This record gives sequence, C-alpha cells and structure tokens, in this order.
Amino acid sequence: MKAPDPGTLPDIGTAPDPGTAREIRPGVLWIRMPLPFALNHINVYALADGDGWTIVDTGVRTEATAAAWQQLLGGSLGARPIRRVLVTHMHPDHVGMAGWLTRKFDCRLWMTRLEYLTCRVLVADTGREAPEDGIEFYRRAGWDDAALEQYRARFGSFGKGVYRLPDSYRRIVDGETIRIGAHDWTVVVGHGHSPEHACLHCAELGLLVSGDQVLPRISSNVSVFPTEPDADPLGDWLHSLERIRRTLPDDLLVLPAHNEPFAGLHSRLDSLVNGHRRGLERLRNALAEPKRVVDLFGALFARDARSDAHLLSLATGECIAHLNYLRARGEVVVEADANRIDWYRGA
Repeated sequence: MKAPDPGTLPDIGTAPDPGTAREIRPGVLWIRMPLPFALNHINVYALADGDGWTIVDTGVRTEATAAAWQQLLGGSLGARPIRRVLVTHMHPDHVGMAGWLTRKFDCRLWMTRLEYLTCRVLVADTGREAPEDGIEFYRRAGWDDAALEQYRARFGSFGKGVYRLPDSYRRIVDGETIRIGAHDWTVVVGHGHSPEHACLHCAELGLLVSGDQVLPRISSNVSVFPTEPDADPLGDWLHSLERIRRTLPDDLLVLPAHNEPFAGLHSRLDSLVNGHRRGLERLRNALAEPKRVVDLFGALFARDARSDAHLLSLATGECIAHLNYLRARGEVVVEADANRIDWYRGA
C-alpha cells in the first residue's frame, strides 16, 4: 500500500486551540501553543503518566503561552500534576516554559546533555555585547555595516524567551527506554538542527514524537554559528535522517513540533534529504566563479533572505552549512580577500 503523502492529516480532527487539547491516542494529548513569529504555533504533547502527565516541549516564554498553560492545567489536563518535563531540544519555542513548569510542579527536567548545557550557555549571553568573533563571522560572510549593527542590537536576546532553567536535570541518551505510564518510549537522537535533539518512539502505540527533526511541510534550519565556524551540521543532519529511516518503521503516526501530525515517515525523510541534495547541486553550479556567502542565497532559498535581520541570520547560517559540507568533502575552497571577506569557489 502506498503511504499517505507527508503532511496528510490522519483522521484525528483539526488542530486544538491554544489552552485546549485533543486526544490522538489513548493517553496522548496534542496541544498547540502560540508563537509570536511568522510560524505562529508549536505543538507540545502530554503523555499520561500514572496519576499525572509527562509533558514533551513547552512553548516559548510569553504571556500568551503562560495563559494557555494556566487554561490547560485547570481544564484539558484535568487538574492532574505534571510529573516531568521532557524537552526535545534547546530552542526557546521548545524549552521556554520548562523552568516555569518544573518549579510549579517540583518536577525534573529531562533533556540530552548537549541540549541542556548549550541552552545554559546561550541564556548566559543575555545582556552581553556582541562578541568580536561573531561580528567577524558575519563580516566575512559579506554582511554590510547596517546588518552588522542589527546583529549587535539583537545579540543576547535568546534568554528573553526562556524561563530560568532548573540548576539540575535528568540526562536522556540515545537508545534509552523511558517508561511513561503504561508504555515504553525509546529516545532517538538526531543532530544538525541542534546539538543532540531527542525524538521519542513508542512502538506499541505506533507513534514518533519528532520535535523539529522531522517536520511535514517545512525543513528545519540547519546552520553554522560563530561559535563553531568550521562545523558540518548538514553532514550530521543528513546522516541523522538516513539513520532514522533505517531504524524506524514507516507505519508510524509522526507527531511533529510544527504543522500537523502525519503519516509516511520514510517518504518525508527521502524528501528532506533530496531537497538538501538538490540545494547542494545548485550551489555547486553557482560556484563556477568565486562568490561571497550573501551572493549565494538565491541558489538555496526562494524568499528574499535579506528582507529582515532574522531571515538574514538564518540564511547565512544555512548557506555556510551547505558550503562547509562541500568544503569537508573537497568540493569547494575558500579564500579571504584583503578586506577579510571570504570568497568561495568550486575546487
């Protein structure tokens, strides 16, 4: 039987309104939290855990999210306590309310080590001036003075979307089995979008909570950042997607962090991998002549990546990720000019 197209919504009803929940399997609730961005929602999930709940992801720290949680706690969650908060990765829309929930219910935060520690480091940047290494990183990519000034102004904003994390946590690791209520869930770690992203697979229920590792209609951002300018996150990302395809069955209902639950895991993984491979091929073709990072956006993105500061940052990081992938495989070389601007060309 042909698997449904990725993004197809199985017969589980429409997305729940903020502050409410929809049961999609016995003891598995789909919850949607508002986001103040173009992508205006994140899906979080409540898993029945004895007389309480395990929460997977939390939403960003905003007044609207806090109000939605208050409504949930007194309504759809049946006034049952939260026993633990499990966060797939450290981005604010996923971890933002974790500190609030763990303190309110005196429960433990469960995360992979790299996600927890990386989040602590990024939150600690709040209020700092932009580092010279960061300014140099974006200058080398071809940013002009106005863009660099916006980077200086925006630096350190990560922590604004995150309640203070608890000072201790429960580490989760790839392959670990976690008993949640009546079911076993296996941790499946991916890399590339974030350092050590945790998905959860329940074979008995036929479910995969995929976080941002597998999304039905958009591809997660895979970026290089100033802290590790020579990293190869795209190589890590492609390897992770191929590993998930090898190790997980196709007949799962995938519960993603954005858009709707979907079937057809393997075809979606194939589509994500092929999309990046097509982008790499367009990049190879564009590098017949030397170009800066900012000259290469058109090879990878349909939107105007220079239209606002946030898009420019995402596009720059993802473009460098593709270039570093090709550099690591000997297909591209880079040389700096007299102004320390990097120029890339095919090897």
